[in-house]
Amino acid sequence: MARIPDAFIDDLLARTDIVEVVGSRVPLKRQGREYSARCPFHDERSPSFTVSPTKQFYHCFGCGAHGTAISFLMNYDRLEFLDAVEELAKRVGMEVPRDTRQRNESGESRDLYSAVDAAAKFFQQQLQASTKARAYLERRGVDPDNQARFGIGYAPEGWEGLKSALGTDERRLALLEKVGLFSRNDAGRVYDKFRDRVMFPIHDRRGRVIAFGGRVMEKDDGPKYLNSPETPLFHKGRELYGLWQVRQAHAKIPRLIVVEGYMDVVALFQFGVNTAVATLGTATTPDHAELLFRNAADVYFCFDGDRAGRGAAWKALESVLPRMRDGRQAFFLFLPEGEDPDSIVRKEGAAGFDARLDQATPLSEFFFNELSKDVNLAGMEGKARLAERAKPLMAGIPDGAFRDLMLQRLTELTGVGQRAPAAEPSRPTPSMRAGRAGAAAPRRSLVRTAIALLLQKPALAEAIEPPYLFAVLRQPGIELLVELLDLVRARPGITTGAVLEHFAEREEEPALQKLALQGFPGDESAWRHELVDALAQLDRQVRQQRIDELHQRIREVGMSALSDTEKSELRELHATPR
Repeated sequence: MARIPDAFIDDLLARTDIVEVVGSRVPLKRQGREYSARCPFHDERSPSFTVSPTKQFYHCFGCGAHGTAISFLMNYDRLEFLDAVEELAKRVGMEVPRDTRQRNESGESRDLYSAVDAAAKFFQQQLQASTKARAYLERRGVDPDNQARFGIGYAPEGWEGLKSALGTDERRLALLEKVGLFSRNDAGRVYDKFRDRVMFPIHDRRGRVIAFGGRVMEKDDGPKYLNSPETPLFHKGRELYGLWQVRQAHAKIPRLIVVEGYMDVVALFQFGVNTAVATLGTATTPDHAELLFRNAADVYFCFDGDRAGRGAAWKALESVLPRMRDGRQAFFLFLPEGEDPDSIVRKEGAAGFDARLDQATPLSEFFFNELSKDVNLAGMEGKARLAERAKPLMAGIPDGAFRDLMLQRLTELTGVGQRAPAAEPSRPTPSMRAGRAGAAAPRRSLVRTAIALLLQKPALAEAIEPPYLFAVLRQPGIELLVELLDLVRARPGITTGAVLEHFAEREEEPALQKLALQGFPGDESAWRHELVDALAQLDRQVRQQRIDELHQRIREVGMSALSDTEKSELRELHATPR
């Protein structure tokens, strides 16, 4: 896999404000020079997650999660490395080198995306040639602009329309089959999976087509929707139809509305409700829930009001509940019998649909209403039943105000109090963790001191000119110190976070991470003086190391065995003031 140039990564991280990136997803509180929060990567009651704006990296003292803005997006947003880089580049107005993007995708991966894209273009061309399909979309009120926004197309009748147009050779046929566009019968015959259907391309978070949903135009023409199967490009439990279009319409998404069908999303956009997405023929999964909340703090689930709709809503609640960190909200809107978002927005317009959203049921209310449907809360037995039903579900809610309020509401309904949590041992403050709290901190070696100072402020390396006399010392960490100096001098302006990124997945990374968290008193000039002094002391140790080597030779072979050059060197070393 081709690497993105180091200079590009350094520049990107230097321009990126990690506090802004993390703070847009996790509520941060300023503490001195740093920011803190409850860790987004594990459940905890007291904050142990810190973000350093000066060092441009984050670290959790609880679970050990750490890294730069790039790794944060990879872990929190579940992005691939290149996607995280592109996301940050977009924020700061940079563009990832085109050849790097192309080389970072494997040859087969590019071919698979290319095959799906070719199919999308074929379906769009077929739409223009089909009077029936265009009439259907016109009847549904989908204008040409909206058709273009979603890339809507048409799969023609017949068994081999797509196959004949695109399956020009065995390799192309194999690619099209691998991305789920063909079916194969028991006799081994390959034919088009989608036939005589309006086609809705499904886009990934980078706007690439990865799959399709096909809708019949008449009720009796088979299943209403037919979706692509799971493929190397497409995992339906992780994708949301319409999310790409929502992200294009908003710099900051105000809310997300989850509906059930492709046409619901398209119709809502048509009438100006441009924050709708749909799950892809499956119940709301935990991955869906995390993806929803990563894009908007407020999520509205819109379902039919019948039994099936309420069942789907409950499955959504079960996925959402463990992700209800403070600041997030979830609501449930149940539509009248026989109605769907498509029909409602046509009758009532965007204002009417918004008015219904304003009356949506909060998650907490839906939760307790559903659990107490067949429970008599007038008696102790009913209250006990509700408490037992709620207990395992509420255990998964992250620590925070929402969890506390849910427990309080359960107590109000049942009278069942919650045991006070066991007292946690007091957590050290960031300064105490960094060894700043007192004299009990162990004394650092000169090598560790030098490395820690360079991690505190990489630019300090500019004061150290090669060659480095201490490089010949046989001490732990010397090779790492030399590599660190060379790295920083070769990449001026590199941040602490970028230095740690360079050593990612190497055995030295954990030790460097710990040293990067250490703090030093004073300012940059004091640090520079301490670094120069530490390296000067290491240089003096080189002299003593050489004296020890020559004395060891004398003990082994005698003074007479030393060469004249070695004898002269030894005299000079002893004569040099220490």
